Amino acid sequence: MSERYLFTSESVSMGHPDKVADQISDAVLDFCLKHDAKSRVACETLVTTNLAVVAGEITTSAPLTVGAIQQLVRDTITEIGYTDPAMEFTAQTSNVISYVHSQSPDISMGVDVGGAGDQGMMFGFACDETKSLMPLPIHVAHRLVENHAAMRKDGRLKFLRPDAKSQVTVEYNMDGTPHRFHTVVLSTQHDDSVMTKVDGKDTFTDAARQLIIDKLIDPTLRAERADLIKGKLVMMTPNKPDQKLGENDIPCYINPTGNFLVGGPHGDCGLTGRKIIVDTYGGRGRHGGGAFSGKDPTKVDRSAAYVARYIAKNIVAAGLAKQCEVQLSYAIGHPDPLSIWVNTAGTTKAGVSDDRLVALIRKHFDLTPAGIIKSLDLRRPIYKETARHGHFGRELPDFTWEKTDKAELLKKDA
Repeated sequence: MSERYLFTSESVSMGHPDKVADQISDAVLDFCLKHDAKSRVACETLVTTNLAVVAGEITTSAPLTVGAIQQLVRDTITEIGYTDPAMEFTAQTSNVISYVHSQSPDISMGVDVGGAGDQGMMFGFACDETKSLMPLPIHVAHRLVENHAAMRKDGRLKFLRPDAKSQVTVEYNMDGTPHRFHTVVLSTQHDDSVMTKVDGKDTFTDAARQLIIDKLIDPTLRAERADLIKGKLVMMTPNKPDQKLGENDIPCYINPTGNFLVGGPHGDCGLTGRKIIVDTYGGRGRHGGGAFSGKDPTKVDRSAAYVARYIAKNIVAAGLAKQCEVQLSYAIGHPDPLSIWVNTAGTTKAGVSDDRLVALIRKHFDLTPAGIIKSLDLRRPIYKETARHGHFGRELPDFTWEKTDKAELLKKDA
């Protein structure tokens, strides 16, 4: 029996095509909520070569004209960093098309009286692997693309372009504690200043790969868990399968195909809601299947997933379990959850059971859509920031679901 196991999670940058779409959809949502806190929004976006299509069901008193939508799209694309016409997708060159109409009255009749905006099940998760109470692989993967964006924007790595993906593999002990960083993958779009010829083919330079390791990957790993770096970070050169590694060395695969000149929406069509595992826990725990971006908080796909994270985080912060997964389920038009389920994988504090945690949840959390919206203050224009670098694990002032303000209460009542 193996003494250890591996687990991998990935994240994508703010310039990844699907994240571009998510940020546009949430920019539309924020605009509506800024002008009308009771806006009903279900906004979807498609982006491809010099084209953005915005569609959905929106009922609002906000001045959401076609011109307003076009400006929101262009402002978001500019903020992300698609400004060079060579990338074939920019704020100024892209055609923006809008197909928006009002929400179905069949849905409204249930939501208007406080019911859930859809049926389904939602999950929340927390564990004690990181200060953010997030699983370590997804937490570090997020920090890599977040730092990638910062270094691209401030010019520390001038050759970077907005599209990027990260992937982090952690080796765990059999008791579930992290043992070491095992492997890192980072693919990043770049300009042609870091290209060279190898065997007659254009390829990304090894010098640029080493810069990414030295300036981005190594500092990020050290800032999060320096104790888990137990060997050297080794650049893995494409098409050299015979590279030797020490026992605890960390192989770093940077643009492993050879180069990444064509990227963003020009390289791959982007759609709202396609990165649901990136948006949550990187594959740890379960996922109900519903996406977040572009949905106002009456949609329990989003708000109930946020409150499930809030519950799980407070349970772990209270020391009642080392990890906690929470499931909530709803019926459209019905306010109260149909079920509450908790799984702590046998990590509860002595004398505390999963059933006891369910009872505490019922007592201390209002899980009706109206109760969730009120307790987490969700009718605010706070959502575009969630659409990049993860919805969970960042203690930003607007991310109310990351608070641990109920931990002491739960601890005392357990």
